[in-house]
Formats: sequence, C-alpha cells, structure tokens
Amino acid sequence: QVQLVESGGGLVQPGGSLRLSCAPSGSFFSINRMGWYRQAPGKERELVAAFTSGAGTNYADSVKDRFTISRDNAKNTVYLQMNSLKPEDTAVYYCNADVVVIIGALVRVREVWGQGTLVTVSS
Repeated sequence: QVQLVESGGGLVQPGGSLRLSCAPSGSFFSINRMGWYRQAPGKERELVAAFTSGAGTNYADSVKDRFTISRDNAKNTVYLQMNSLKPEDTAVYYCNADVVVIIGALVRVREVWGQGTLVTVSS
C-alpha cells in the first residue's frame, strides 16, 4: 500500500523558516498531483500549495510570497519551503497526492494523505 511520509516540521520562532518534505513509500506506478494542506486547531483543513495540471502552482492567499512548493520528479518528492513564518501558520501540515497504481490489468488512481507533521510558530 502506498503511503506518503512527511518530515521537517517543528518549533520555529516568528519570522523563521522551515522546509517540509513529502515522499511516497510502497509500490506505485506514478503520481499525478501533489500538494500541501494544513489544519489548525478548531479549523477546517485548507489548501496551502499544490501543483496544478500543466505544472502550474496554486497557493493560498495567506501564504503567497512566503511559501514555495517545489518537487523532485526523479524522487517523486514534494517540498514546501516556508519563510517569514507567522504564529497563524501553526498547524498540522499534510501532504496529499493522487497516486496511480496498477492492480492486475487495471489502472487505479487513489488519493493518498500523509500522516501530518506539526508546525508550531511561537516565541
């Protein structure tokens, strides 16, 4: 079964930076789309940044010009560089991807979520 493994979360002071990583483990054919979401305490999960079709990117207004999503296609790994962090960025950050798997003669696309990594921005 395919899993997404996130890393890079932690405690950082306001104005600091962190870099999150997400890589798949297990057997799969390809990954169509990858992105980052977050969920703050008492709030709904929201999109942070994602690659769109055609290799474009989409960012939440609250993180534009501070966060950058990137990927290493050879490793099927996606990164989220977070700069100028604010206390309101505190949340559990989740990696999300559409993973293509082949089961016998069938091709299936499965949406997979990572386990989440906690980012805390506090002085």
